[in-house]
Amino acid sequence: MYFDLTDEQKMLQDSVDGWLADSSGDAAIAAHADTPPEQTDHGWRGAVELGLPSLIVPEAFGGMGMDLLTLAVVMNRFGHYAAPAPLFPHAIVSLAIALGGSDEQKATWLPKLASGEIVATFAFGEPGADGRWEPASWQLGGGRLNGTKSHVIAAQQADLLLVGIEGGRLALVEKSAPGIQLQALDTIDTSRRTFDITFTDTPCAPLPGDVATRVRDAALVCLAADACGAAQRALDLTVEYAKTRQQFGRLIGSFQGLKYQIVNVATRQEPTRYLCWYAAHAFDAMPQESERLAALAKAHVTDVAVELGRVAVESHGGIGYTWEYPLHYFLKRAMFDRVYLGLPAVHRERVARVREW
Repeated sequence: MYFDLTDEQKMLQDSVDGWLADSSGDAAIAAHADTPPEQTDHGWRGAVELGLPSLIVPEAFGGMGMDLLTLAVVMNRFGHYAAPAPLFPHAIVSLAIALGGSDEQKATWLPKLASGEIVATFAFGEPGADGRWEPASWQLGGGRLNGTKSHVIAAQQADLLLVGIEGGRLALVEKSAPGIQLQALDTIDTSRRTFDITFTDTPCAPLPGDVATRVRDAALVCLAADACGAAQRALDLTVEYAKTRQQFGRLIGSFQGLKYQIVNVATRQEPTRYLCWYAAHAFDAMPQESERLAALAKAHVTDVAVELGRVAVESHGGIGYTWEYPLHYFLKRAMFDRVYLGLPAVHRERVARVREW
């Protein structure tokens, strides 16, 4: 068995890394954070030029026909650079239509999604104490939608919405449909803008396939991969700082207490990458293990990422808390990934249920 990425995946990873290194530097992240949500394209144009919207779309509809593992590799690099382009929700919508859409829905939407002609996002969470992220808890009715979906990424930019509806099903809503109102939210992660969407008697087109759980699992793996990338960037910044910052005439990296702190979080961070890859591989090749591993990856990787981010900030001292220094973007990115689509405790409980513990 081959326990590594393919040469093709490594080449794609390098290409994405090179593009993001040029387009998503510290200055670009800061500029995006200061731009009103309605005035930015979130870096989408560059993603389209690289062909990233077509990654998960089947070849028959103009896509690359790649698997979730390949998408997770790309999402890891997006997290590493706190990239704002809404590739994550766009790809999840493409996957949902490919898995559960009717022939007409596939023919209508997948070519446009693959080319980047339109942008798509999903709306799963609903207001409530637990966010109602799970398919079984969705309450919006079919046919016509009335109610609110919360924390929808890049809703102002999307042309097509994938909405979770009652019965654990999914439906498509065109952004131009009547009765849609957006409310921008002030959230901790300024690299991704989120909105509440209120529907008032809005028409929708349900997907005939029962694929909500599979789609949710794919989204969890992507969030884990994104958090893993953000955590690695925070670790890299910390190691670099420890090698250059001097205190009392010595590099701070030579102090035993700080050295042990960094090593401890580094040894916890390194295996998370492979948990992400394995969870993505399970989605592609071991469907009987997919739900458990997706939940486990989301819970564990995002927990470790937030822990590492906090240690990274503390290791920097005062500069780690400043707005001008970029470290906080990666901690906030990991914090968003940890909360979005359900807290780790929720997914660990689901792992226990799946295993019948």
